[in-house]
Amino acid sequence: MTARVLGVAVPVADLLRDPYGARDRQLLMGEAVRLHDEQGDWVRVEALRDGYPGWMRRESLADLPAPSHRVSVRATHLYPAPDLKSRETAALSLGSLLTVTGIVGAFAETPRGFVPAVHLGPLDLPATDPVAVAERLLGTPYLWGGNSAFGIDCSGLVQIACLACAIACPGDSHQQAAELGHALLEGTPPRRGDLFFWPGHVAWVADPDTLIHANARDMAVAYEPLRAAMTRIKAQGDGRVSHHKRLGKAP
Repeated sequence: MTARVLGVAVPVADLLRDPYGARDRQLLMGEAVRLHDEQGDWVRVEALRDGYPGWMRRESLADLPAPSHRVSVRATHLYPAPDLKSRETAALSLGSLLTVTGIVGAFAETPRGFVPAVHLGPLDLPATDPVAVAERLLGTPYLWGGNSAFGIDCSGLVQIACLACAIACPGDSHQQAAELGHALLEGTPPRRGDLFFWPGHVAWVADPDTLIHANARDMAVAYEPLRAAMTRIKAQGDGRVSHHKRLGKAP
């Protein structure tokens, strides 16, 4: 029997290691999961975006239509009417998925309410610069296992940016180091869009001298000079860069 597929029906849902356990990742509104088991109010699922397994509250899932658009700004609001003065019903993060059924004035209509149309992008026209997507989250507070504009960690920042650009991306940094892009030789000049990995950490290259990453020093998504970050991370006991990778196929 084929496992049932449902969609996330709340703005952000934790994906837990066990019922009531530690958070491993998060899923956003509209993202799909495949159900594998049920235990009271909990269901064991697999995220369709990357195969990540975990447990979720059953009440956070529902039958949802196939999404057509993605929230393309840091955050937006869901309204009960196409009126900016109406009281919002939810805040949605960058990366949330919605089904647009029509346009009413400046608002996109969805089965869950109305969203400013300017805040959405069609899924068939993905972004082209993952670093530009990551930069929309500057200042977002650090959150272990976070995947949203309300809290995010280093691998979450890489994943949300890649998915916005229609680049398949796993959820954890060690998986990203193994699966994303191609490795570069030590000493290769970095360029925008490269990724630097340390054991348990990953950062985007914003320009040849600057990283952007969700980090525990700032407890936020922030820029940091590349050389200063290398020195700091090594000094705090996390070692040297383990991988320097570039998205796309090797030349």
